[in-house]
Amino acid sequence: MTNAISSHPESSHLRSLLHGLWLPLITPFCDGVVDEVSLRRLVRHYAGLPIDGLILAATSGEGLTLGMAELEWIVAVTRETLGEGRRYLPICLGLAGSHTIKMCHTLDETAGWPIDGYLISSPYYSRPSQRGLIRHFTLLADHASWPVMLYNIPYRAGVNLENETLLELARHPNIVGMKDCGANRAQSIDLLRRRPPGFRILTGEDAEYFDALSDGADGAILLSAHIETAAFAAVRTLLKQGESDAARACWESLSDLTRLLFAEPSPAPAKYWLARTGLIDSAEVRLPMVEVSHDLAAILDAEIARRAGHLSGRQKSDFMT
Repeated sequence: MTNAISSHPESSHLRSLLHGLWLPLITPFCDGVVDEVSLRRLVRHYAGLPIDGLILAATSGEGLTLGMAELEWIVAVTRETLGEGRRYLPICLGLAGSHTIKMCHTLDETAGWPIDGYLISSPYYSRPSQRGLIRHFTLLADHASWPVMLYNIPYRAGVNLENETLLELARHPNIVGMKDCGANRAQSIDLLRRRPPGFRILTGEDAEYFDALSDGADGAILLSAHIETAAFAAVRTLLKQGESDAARACWESLSDLTRLLFAEPSPAPAKYWLARTGLIDSAEVRLPMVEVSHDLAAILDAEIARRAGHLSGRQKSDFMT
């Protein structure tokens, strides 16, 4: 199986696309079901902005609350809507689970879906050893018809993918990169320094976006980039152009936003913002998530108004000059 994968064209395809700003798309709901109208509106909106890919049904997309039929439908609608435009955007499907063989069955079920790869998190709750993690991810990568991006998020999974483990997994031809939510900058820097060529690392820590890019990360997967998307993309562009002061100034205009959008469990604050600004029709989330509190809603409303006024003033100033 490994030899077959090593020549699999999709592995090289996704590897070359894992850079820049990826959006872990929220899943809009209305009256308990996925809201197709809002989903299509979201996809059209972000396809016109400077993002480099979409993650569907991951943590931000409330993937653990979605059934297989819903997952398949979301992927199909997203790919169809993207196809209306002239620009190709890659799609990775978020998967999570603690039963390795059951995860293999899920990979079988999704093998024919119009995706470009998977984002697979560490098995939650069971807290396997590093040897167990290596065997788990190796079996999944051997089995997957699409390339795999690892998702290290120890504060959710209960176990950290240590760097020696990641370096061993990075040698697998069908494991092309990782989303780094380890919340340990020293570990991240060490991995960036030691990773093999072609192994892509995207940060998933919204509040650490600027630092991660400065340390050498290839990009980011950011829930916060649902808001002020172009500004988040500009931070990386400016850094790549060597304009570090301008990049830092741009980041400082966004850093408070990242904290606000995680003031209560995500993605409820982001969904509230998107509903208030008309991108989705409802801020509904699925239990055990709940909508934002009245106190946070008031704070979000004030920030929405402030940023709208700031943008309006800036556009007016640009026009006058």
